[in-house]
Amino acid sequence: MVKENPVTGESIFVEKRNHCVIYPASGSMVAESVERRNKNWYVQTKIPSDLIVEIRDQSFHLHKLSVVSRSGYLNRLVFERNGNNYTRVQIDTIPGGAKIFELVVKFCYGLKIKATASNVAPLYCAAHFLEMNDELHQGNLISKAEAFLSYVILSSWKDTFRILKSCESVSSWSKDLHIVKRCTEAISWKACSESIGDDEVLVNVAADDTTKLMKLCGNWFFNDFSSLRIDHFIEVISLIKKREIKPELVGSCIAHWTKKWISQITVSQDKLKDQELSIQLQRVTTECLIRVLPAEEDSVSSNFLLHLYKIGLIMNINPKLRDHLKTRIALMLEKCSAKDLLVRNSTTLFDVDIVVQVIEAYVSLASNNPKSRMCVVGRLVNDYLALIARDENLVARSFDSLVNALPKEARFCDDNLYRSIDMYLKEHPDLTEEERRSICRKMEHHKLSQEAQIHALKNDRLPDNIRTQLILLEQVNMMRLLTSDGSSYQTAKSQNIMEVSSGFRKNWINSSQKEMKAIKQELEMLKAQVGELQQRRMELQRRTKKAVCC
Repeated sequence: MVKENPVTGESIFVEKRNHCVIYPASGSMVAESVERRNKNWYVQTKIPSDLIVEIRDQSFHLHKLSVVSRSGYLNRLVFERNGNNYTRVQIDTIPGGAKIFELVVKFCYGLKIKATASNVAPLYCAAHFLEMNDELHQGNLISKAEAFLSYVILSSWKDTFRILKSCESVSSWSKDLHIVKRCTEAISWKACSESIGDDEVLVNVAADDTTKLMKLCGNWFFNDFSSLRIDHFIEVISLIKKREIKPELVGSCIAHWTKKWISQITVSQDKLKDQELSIQLQRVTTECLIRVLPAEEDSVSSNFLLHLYKIGLIMNINPKLRDHLKTRIALMLEKCSAKDLLVRNSTTLFDVDIVVQVIEAYVSLASNNPKSRMCVVGRLVNDYLALIARDENLVARSFDSLVNALPKEARFCDDNLYRSIDMYLKEHPDLTEEERRSICRKMEHHKLSQEAQIHALKNDRLPDNIRTQLILLEQVNMMRLLTSDGSSYQTAKSQNIMEVSSGFRKNWINSSQKEMKAIKQELEMLKAQVGELQQRRMELQRRTKKAVCC
């Protein structure tokens, strides 16, 4: 495609969708070429140069007449030094640096330049910096770059992202000249227009499952979005949220971007100042992600929010944002599964401490909410305990905190809690007696089923106080069975049991393993006697019934 200016003869030739060749009209001086020798650039003409433009450590040997006729900025700099035949100027702040200024020089000397989606934004910014407008010369560089920039933004999805990427090096200029705004508006419009009406929409998934993202039709733009810098990404997401697009899709897009960002996080080890800047950038990024999350229920998964919460703790984000995020996760617990709470950790297999914080936040909220379903969260915590119990690196403090995070009334039955505790004690045989007692503190023996009680009675991994309580409970049960028939033998036996129980209750702390074993044997004998008595009673009842019938 060729666009031609009928007055000047200048034209823009679009070779492909993502790049074009700009042909300026013949100026006051036409060069054969621009050559580079080390860090010096020379314009090949028959006239010696009378102007040096320095950009950092690189120098361009030019001619005043060629550049001042195109650039209002250079015009002022040159004529401020009017008394010198040979002028030297320094412009280190030009957008795009020496690489873009080379294109500007070629344009000023009537040479064709190649504009692409990757350089048109810096070129456009440099043209504005140098004041290369049509008032100085018809068809100047600003209008040329503007024409191609508008064409690319409107015609190509991928090239719009390339333009945004190139804006990172000229951030303030691209923002002031509304390049970023035009690109983000074009991207958001395209994403929404293609996504609205899709029946199959992604429900946000865990960080480890984001490979599922690309299987659904509504998320075709996720990979492109993940290439955006945080400020550009936030701007696009903010625009998308204002349009008719499902919150679940927005939340999933944020999760996808965050996963890629987390995988690229590095902290500089060179200088303390660099480390501080890196952490500050990551802190700001985390806070921006939390603020832009869609507020709708189920728009983001609890697992993703837990990962984000963990990053927030590491980055020491704003306390209000951190607590807001924790509360949001806590309100989702009643709909969570145990796997939703799994967050990988560096020292242990999973990060238990952040889950404890969320559980404690839930308990605080539930205490003021009569509609809360504490028992549902109790089952959730029991299931989660079973998943993490086999982690040999999980310290007793963390496991204990999780076990005791819920009040006792959150559990109607302690069988699952007992199984989780038993698994943990089995995997951690070196725990002290005090640690084992603390872990078992919330487990109540009267909430155990008969099967669990029988298993616990034989479980040497449990602390002595729990085993003692179970033995005493078993003795009381035996006493009730023996006294039910009222025989003198049974009554005497019951009195003996009560005496043993009373003495044992006072001295169980100092009891030895041998004594514990002896009491267990006594219980087994009592069980046998009870069984025998029950059989005799049943036999007597059978005979009595038979005699009555006869």
